[in-house]
Amino acid sequence: MESLTVGQAAARTGWSPRMLRYLERAGLVIPARSASGYRQYGLLELNQLRSLGELRRRFGVGIDELAFTVRLQQEPALQAAVETWLAGTQLSALDWEQRKHERLLAA
Repeated sequence: MESLTVGQAAARTGWSPRMLRYLERAGLVIPARSASGYRQYGLLELNQLRSLGELRRRFGVGIDELAFTVRLQQEPALQAAVETWLAGTQLSALDWEQRKHERLLAA
């Protein structure tokens, strides 16, 4: 299969060209580039787009949620901050304040 332009890929998959560009910026589907810089969608990217659509329909997951998941995997500092926040949501207010003071004293 030869590669497709962004317009051709959009027509084949049902995504708009604008959404395909957004998906690339979000790090979800990243097509190859030609020597002149044009996006080139191959079989891998078309399959990713189809499965992404199915994931959204099946689980009601938004694109921004998936993009955030990608960032969590790629950015250890963000992952640690989210884990810390999540741990704090499971504490009582008193426990949370105690741990906050302990962190401040340790700093």
